[in-house]
Amino acid sequence: MRGLTGAGPERARRTARAATTVTSVLAALGLVATACGTGGTGTRDEGPAHAESAADARSSAPSYAASRMPVTAGARVDAVRLVKGDPTVSAAVKRELKPCVADEYPVDVSYGNLTGGTADDVVVNVLTCGDAVGVGSYVYRDRGGAYVNVFRTEEPPVYAEIDRGDLVVTMQVYERGDPVSSPSGENVITYRWTAGRFAEKFRTHNDYGKVAGTEPTPAPDS
Repeated sequence: MRGLTGAGPERARRTARAATTVTSVLAALGLVATACGTGGTGTRDEGPAHAESAADARSSAPSYAASRMPVTAGARVDAVRLVKGDPTVSAAVKRELKPCVADEYPVDVSYGNLTGGTADDVVVNVLTCGDAVGVGSYVYRDRGGAYVNVFRTEEPPVYAEIDRGDLVVTMQVYERGDPVSSPSGENVITYRWTAGRFAEKFRTHNDYGKVAGTEPTPAPDS
């Protein structure tokens, strides 16, 4: 089941560069304040906190908070109901989860075997309307016939996907002095279900170029 927009880190990378949207999202979620970065960068002049801290501190440990939605084999879930009924999802994200047009909600949903259970696990990404900035990513698994939240990260821009049985989370990174419209790069973090929890297995960092788009391209000579 797909939401209003297509999935993928490439989409998240493009849309998250919309400064007005990102700023409003961060403000709504309480993440615009100056924060202490990792890697010795000190207090950040602009931009949200580093992705590393959010992923390590909040994402890998399972919460085992059951929703009230039963698991039905082969059925597609009501992702909005699932997220809104999840006590581990922040109140700020729940406030952002509202229809964009009529009864269409900005959620992307993927199904696959991430945790080795008998039923498919469910990955839900909550986005903003219009620019589709990821504000929260969650994984739910079947535990005793009900969906249980076993992974969450709520530091935008963020997007989670299933890749060959692994959970892959893309989080944009801001260095000292970065405006919210221009992150320095992204962390692509691969998690694997191990001993009843998601454990980080791989991490790739990609730096964004600072040249593209800053100067107009000269017209070729006649």
